Amino acid sequence: MLSKKTKYGIKALTFLARQKDNTPVQIAEIAKAEHISLKFLESILLLLRHSGFLGAKKGKGGGYYLIKEPKDINMAKVYRILEGPIALLPCASHNFYEKCDDCTDESICAVRKLMMEVRDNTLMILENNSLADIAF
Repeated sequence: MLSKKTKYGIKALTFLARQKDNTPVQIAEIAKAEHISLKFLESILLLLRHSGFLGAKKGKGGGYYLIKEPKDINMAKVYRILEGPIALLPCASHNFYEKCDDCTDESICAVRKLMMEVRDNTLMILENNSLADIAF
């Protein structure tokens, strides 16, 4: 299942993408509009800021804003930042591969074969969608 962190991160990015003129938005406004805990949202936005998706402005008129165009924010990258590996099993992962302890032969493992297909299809969907595709 998708974690709340990832779900809320995508909702916050979508909210920011819909702002006119990319104006900074206070965390409290995003939290209220998207029904997200303020404390939880703070940690998510900080992670997205450190990952290069968001900028922050302090003081009056401050808040978070996108530092990239929504069309340039790939959802696979967002997913990996917030959720981690796309594959459901470590043996099916491109970037986080690990052999399963209970597996005797990966080449004939039916579970791995299925999870690699799930990974490939999920990755294709995420790679082919930008923030602009889902926000507008």
